[in-house]
Amino acid sequence: MAVSERNFYVSRLFSIAIFIIFVIDRSHSIRIPDRISETAWNQPDQQNLKTAVFALGSFWRSEAVFGCLPGVVRTTVGYAGGSKTNPEYRNLGDHAESIQVEYDPRLISYRDLLEVFWSSHDSRQVFGQGPDVGNQYRSIIFTNRTEESRLAAVSKEKQQNRSRRSIVTTQIQQLGMFYPAEAAHQKFELKRNVFLLQLIGNLPEEELERSSLATKLNGYVAELCPARIQNQIDAKINDIVKKGWPILREL
Repeated sequence: MAVSERNFYVSRLFSIAIFIIFVIDRSHSIRIPDRISETAWNQPDQQNLKTAVFALGSFWRSEAVFGCLPGVVRTTVGYAGGSKTNPEYRNLGDHAESIQVEYDPRLISYRDLLEVFWSSHDSRQVFGQGPDVGNQYRSIIFTNRTEESRLAAVSKEKQQNRSRRSIVTTQIQQLGMFYPAEAAHQKFELKRNVFLLQLIGNLPEEELERSSLATKLNGYVAELCPARIQNQIDAKINDIVKKGWPILREL
């Protein structure tokens, strides 16, 4: 058998194996290459999760900013803060590009998220961030509880005290409706890295959007993880590449 022909059959067998795993194991967002686990690996208790929503410029980068934080389980980009029903990227009306963060309060607090919010953009810039200028890029903390509103107000006051010569333009708003953005905008940084998409099993779009692993890798690709986590992911990926096994199932 010629080398090219043999390689073709090996490739076909590998594709069939991946397909079988995909069909059998729809319940997990990460593929298991060797066997089907009887129990889901270390997943957070969904009932204990909380949600926070922020607007801090382009939601592509904002999603990556929060993705690698310990305790953050899932991120979703979308639109909030406006009056238009069912906004779209090319027609979002008066909404702002926003990021919804699902987190475990036992591992990371709302105060911690606020600190990341302030440190990740220029809250003094009016309706924009860097080259992105427009109403959709304004700075907003969305709240849905009385305690969140208090913490947001206290954090804004502290931020203003640090910046006495400039006005902090960040708004604090009660969260109305959060509209998830189109699929093309979810995990945007990760989708630009074909190698990592293949490494986690080429997840279907809907699984990729909800995957905790994809959430972390989205921050990793943008090099926005804390240094310790960035190094841990580097080591994990390098180990898999050395072993020649093509699927990353957890971090």
